Amino acid sequence: MKRKELVKGLVMVMMVAMLSVTAWAKSDRGNGGGQQGPPPEAIKACEGKQDGDSVSFKGREGDSLSATCQSINGQLVAVPEGHSRRQ
Repeated sequence: MKRKELVKGLVMVMMVAMLSVTAWAKSDRGNGGGQQGPPPEAIKACEGKQDGDSVSFKGREGDSLSATCQSINGQLVAVPEGHSRRQ
């Protein structure tokens, strides 16, 4: 009888651990804690522009960035020079 209880307890612990890992993977910590999608400044910089247009905008830290407008997931976004786009 004690062995059945022990096995049942271990199964419960494993299930809780699996659920915790799944929840963690779906949270911000699971993807590096970064922001999802382009910053609003990068979107606003390309308003009224076309794909390939050069623009500049102030980044999150107030620095001026030179960028090129690129279509990303159907949205025109300023991608700073030297920035590699994540897929």
